[in-house]
Amino acid sequence: MRIGVPKEIKTHENRVALLPGGVKQFVQQGHQVLIQKDAGTASGYPDGRYAAEGARIIDDPDELWDRSEMIMKVKEPIEEEYSRMRRGQVIFTYFHFAASQPLTEAVVDSGAVAIAYETVEKPDGSLPLLIPMSEVAGRMAAQEGAKYLEKPLGGRGVLLGGIPGVPPAKTLVLGGGIVGVNAAKVTAGMGSSTTIMDINISKLRYLDDVMPRNVSTMFSSEVNIRRMLPDVDLVIGAVLKTGAKAPHLITRQMLEMMESGSVLVDVAIDQGGCFETSKPTTHDAPTFVVNDVLHYCVANMPGAVPHTSTLGLTNATLPYALALANKGWKQAAREDPGLQKGVNIVEGDIVYENVADAFGADHTPIESHLA
Repeated sequence: MRIGVPKEIKTHENRVALLPGGVKQFVQQGHQVLIQKDAGTASGYPDGRYAAEGARIIDDPDELWDRSEMIMKVKEPIEEEYSRMRRGQVIFTYFHFAASQPLTEAVVDSGAVAIAYETVEKPDGSLPLLIPMSEVAGRMAAQEGAKYLEKPLGGRGVLLGGIPGVPPAKTLVLGGGIVGVNAAKVTAGMGSSTTIMDINISKLRYLDDVMPRNVSTMFSSEVNIRRMLPDVDLVIGAVLKTGAKAPHLITRQMLEMMESGSVLVDVAIDQGGCFETSKPTTHDAPTFVVNDVLHYCVANMPGAVPHTSTLGLTNATLPYALALANKGWKQAAREDPGLQKGVNIVEGDIVYENVADAFGADHTPIESHLA
């Protein structure tokens, strides 16, 4: 198979989908790898290292897409890439379809086979290709929240950990999954009084046992969120509904309950955001203000730390990519039910039910394409 790795063109997306060591494994197993010029440079991997492992460096992205049977990316194709997708081509990347109808329609129209990192599952229901980036995003959410609480950046002017004689800031983390746990670890480590909310009592019981003493747990409900908002300085939205749009847990009206200069960090923005007032931002212009509350909604947070993020991501994705290349996507999906759940769109058909439901579109069972 011929595998193509284009350079990411989303604003400040510095990650790359494949490392030189991954190229070596593909080549050893009889595949050809095309790397777009400078695709790995921002992550610390110059073209020469790819070429040394047997990759061919391609300058023109149109040529790379045209020649590749499988495309490996980090972020979803953006508008200028829509025309490069073609029927039957496998595209393996983060898609987050439920957050973007234009993207969904473009992939449907292209006839490509879209396999989404974020919906690949393990037998225990965990999401192995989402976990490493969720760990990065959760820890970054705490860092960015602490930074934007500073007065020159628009925040209340509150130090997350406080000082002796002055109480620490209060942080509310909505969601006790991978993102939420990592965010809470960092805010608590910085000294913040942190509360994690979730609807899973068993999870809250576990977190109550293992988290530091300055982390408390609370059942997530509108009543409890409203009770907390007047006193919190930082809210981190870390809610995930696999393959579906995130619920809005904080409405526009609820912002009126918060102190001026409070900060919201919406890590769920890839899935539409868990605050009603959220909209995607970039690393160039990461924040905006609604009702005197600062919103940070960067949709590719891990792209700011590409060396760490690329290593974490490619460690997880490479075994699946090798299976797709060695067996073809149909056989790989038949043999691995978890990888099969990553298949979202096949040659014009939406085969992942949550994506179809997000837009009221027809759902085609994937079995019809695997028979």
